[in-house]
Amino acid sequence: MTNFFLQALAEVGTPSVLGLIVIGVLFGIIGGSIPGFTVTMAILVVFPFTFAMDPVSGVSLMVGVFVGGYSGGIVSGVMLGIPGTPSSITTVYDGYPMAQKGEPGRALGIGVASSFLGTIISVAVLVFFGPLIANFSMNFRPWEITALIVFALTLVAGLSSGALLKGLMAAALGLLITTVGYDRNSNLRFDFGLPAMGSGFEILPVMIGIFAFSQLLGNIEKLKDEKSETKKIDTNVTIPYGQIIKDMAGQKLNTLRSSLIGSLVGALPGTGGTVANFLSYDQAKKFSRRPEEFGTGIPSGIVASEASNSAVAGGAFVPTLALGIPGDLPMAIMMGVLILHGITPGPMMFEQNPVLVGAIYASLLIGAVVMVLCNLLLVRWFAKISLIPQQILVPVVLMLCAIGAYALNNNLFDIWVLFIFGIIGYLLWKAEVPLTPLILGVVLGDNLERQLFRALELNESWLTFLTRPLSALFLALAVASILFSLYQDRKIQRLRTAAQRENV
Repeated sequence: MTNFFLQALAEVGTPSVLGLIVIGVLFGIIGGSIPGFTVTMAILVVFPFTFAMDPVSGVSLMVGVFVGGYSGGIVSGVMLGIPGTPSSITTVYDGYPMAQKGEPGRALGIGVASSFLGTIISVAVLVFFGPLIANFSMNFRPWEITALIVFALTLVAGLSSGALLKGLMAAALGLLITTVGYDRNSNLRFDFGLPAMGSGFEILPVMIGIFAFSQLLGNIEKLKDEKSETKKIDTNVTIPYGQIIKDMAGQKLNTLRSSLIGSLVGALPGTGGTVANFLSYDQAKKFSRRPEEFGTGIPSGIVASEASNSAVAGGAFVPTLALGIPGDLPMAIMMGVLILHGITPGPMMFEQNPVLVGAIYASLLIGAVVMVLCNLLLVRWFAKISLIPQQILVPVVLMLCAIGAYALNNNLFDIWVLFIFGIIGYLLWKAEVPLTPLILGVVLGDNLERQLFRALELNESWLTFLTRPLSALFLALAVASILFSLYQDRKIQRLRTAAQRENV
């Protein structure tokens, strides 16, 4: 392991790759700093630029955006009281009050330090557990992989905030999209007589359309409904390094606990930084001797929030690399980068591409260091960037999305795909249908079909899925996740009904 990591470090340590990591971190921080832009949007915008790069360079750039994006939400959360990304919502609870007390530099410094430590701890989790899970999953056959993908999709759909049926329908729609074009036996399906559809839909324009394009349309709609007022903020922020060191010295247990929570949550398919954020903040409050102080501007709340959402980075790579199952939406895009470079994430990746795996480890570590330096040195500029109005931001990002889709194959059809799926994504968003299960269905659909047919070719009996212990376990977990979600949905509905009766 040491040899391939040193080789990977040598490749990542070249000036060109280091420059890409710096650019990625800067863009990620900028994307995270702008309210409503999100980490996922930043990654989607950068995605097309990786086509002309070698795998190490492309992945290093994306990892930089990933690390920077999760920390970027600190700036707008502390300075404006608006979370830059959904994964930094709880940062606002204590970061903004601390800034209102006249200590914005202290709040930002604590947040940056916590993000750095959370990323480092999550890398340790990735290095330790990634190979172990990969070795274990080497025993997986087509039946186990098929059942695992089904479980991942049901788990993601079940976590769709009281919309289980809509989540399952979205996942099914994502799988349906991947059936367009030739199947594994060279039979043409669902082309509707259009030659351009014979090769199916490319992952990139579909993902950009469903998520980025639809979200930008939503932002335009919000502009009509809301008259956004530009807040005047003081960008002359001074970081009190001595005070931050004292604050962090008293947060050792909180930092470790929050980072481990973030890593664990990140490793669960479909959860991500937002879930880790709330769970970690809740646990920090429960373990605190003074829980009543949370929300008034204390270091513990900022540490819990930022350490957990940054630790998601390393944790999310565990199932992506070891099993080929994306941990969250940004990981689905990262998986798309690897697939476009001819690399299939999964247990064999650790044996066939050990240098690339090592490059991911190294990029995460270097990206964490670059993130700290950029945030501490350029914080006042990031604070100004967070004020960019949506009227300017939306058309620029739309243009970049269209260019990225076209650059994939220099094909005008891909721009139409982006536009059409953007409209579909927007309509689904308006109908409150979760988009994450849909995108994961698109990413995992080809692999699910391939593994399912391989299993049936080896043994025509469907009962084999139930007689093999691991595949039966994954299918049982899939059913359990659906039943648990139904139970949660009914419980939430009863609570809402009871609350309405009390108000009456």
